[in-house]
Amino acid sequence: MKFIVSSSALLKQLQSINGVVTNNPVVPILENFLFEIEDGKLTITASDLETSMMTELPVEARESGRIAAPARILLDTLKNLPDQPVTFTLDEETYTIEIASSNGRYKLAGENATDFPRVPVVKGSAPVEIPSTSLARAINKTIFAVSTDELRPAMTGILVQLADNQVTFVATDGHRLLRYRRSDVGAGQTSNIIIPRKAFNLLKGALPSEATTVRMEFNSSNAFFSFNQMRLVCRLIDERYPDYENVIPVSNPNKLIISRQEILNSVKRISIYSNKTTHQVRLRLAGSELTVSAEDLDFSNEANEKLACQYDGEDMEIGFNAKFLQEMLSNIDSEEITLELSTPNRAGLLMPTLADDNESILMLVMPVMLNNYV
Repeated sequence: MKFIVSSSALLKQLQSINGVVTNNPVVPILENFLFEIEDGKLTITASDLETSMMTELPVEARESGRIAAPARILLDTLKNLPDQPVTFTLDEETYTIEIASSNGRYKLAGENATDFPRVPVVKGSAPVEIPSTSLARAINKTIFAVSTDELRPAMTGILVQLADNQVTFVATDGHRLLRYRRSDVGAGQTSNIIIPRKAFNLLKGALPSEATTVRMEFNSSNAFFSFNQMRLVCRLIDERYPDYENVIPVSNPNKLIISRQEILNSVKRISIYSNKTTHQVRLRLAGSELTVSAEDLDFSNEANEKLACQYDGEDMEIGFNAKFLQEMLSNIDSEEITLELSTPNRAGLLMPTLADDNESILMLVMPVMLNNYV
C-alpha cells in the first residue's frame, strides 16, 4: 500500500497531536501514531489511553489500509527533510514502513494497527458550540491554577459548568481559585464535568489562531471536542468538585483600585527580597497609598515600595504569596485591577476593574499569615 503526501503538511499535523504521546507509556503500542487511509484521506491518531487526538489530511492513495508508525523516529525524519512530496510504502504483513524522498530512502519498523486502542465514541448529549477564541481564553485564564496534587484528583482538572445561558470554567489548587464565566455561550442544558488538565493543554495548543467553532459533546465518562480537521476525546475525571461558591467571600468592604502594571512590576521587584520558602509579600493599605514590602530574615534582606492607589476601607495589612499574585496579575488584561478584602486572614478577590460585557473573571487568593498577627 502506498500514499504520497507533502512532508511539511504531514509534519504539521503530526506535531499538532504529538503532545499526547508519552515517553514511557503503559502499553508500548502507544509510542506510535496510528495511520489509517481510506478514500484518499489519511487519519492519524495519537493516544495515551486517557486522551486521544485525531487529525486528517488528503493524500494521494489508491488503496485503503492501517498501520502503527513509531512517533519519534518519524517526526525526527520529517523535521530534517526539506518541503517536498514523500512516498510512504506500507507493508501490512511485515509492518515495515518505507519513506522515499527526492534524495533518499528511510526504512522503519511499524506495528500491527489492531493492537492500537480503540478511540471511544461519544454519544448521549446535545452538542455545545463555543468559539475557539472564547475557549482558548477560558483555558488560558484558568489552567495555571489547576492543582498538581494527585491525592485530590478532582482539582487536577478544570470544572466546566454548563447552563442554559452561560458556561463557567473553574480551577483551584487550594491556595487560589479562578472562575471564568461567559454569558454569550449557551449550552441549552445544565451539567457539570471535570476535564483533565492535559486534555485542555493539548486543546489550547491545537486551537487555530483564526476564529472557528469548536463543537463539544460529552457523556458520563468522556468528552469530545472537534474543530476543522482535528478531534480530541478525553476521559472525564469522575470525582466530586469542591463547592467553590462557598469559599468566595460575599462581604468585602475594603476595595483597592490600582494600575495592574504598576502593582505587578512592584511585586516582581519586591519578591526578590522575600523569603525563598514562603515568597511572602506584605500589602499595607492606608489612605490613598499602598506599601508593598518583603523581608528575608535569614539573609537580612528587605525592600519596600509605595504606590498611589484608590482605596476605600479601613487601614489594614495583609500578606500574599508573591508567585501567586504575579501569575494572577499577569493573566488579567485590563489596565486597572480591583482587589476586594475583608480581613487579613480571609481570601482576597482580584478582578479587572473594567470587564468585557460577555465575560466575568474572578480570581481568589488565600492570604499568608504575617508574623505580627500569628
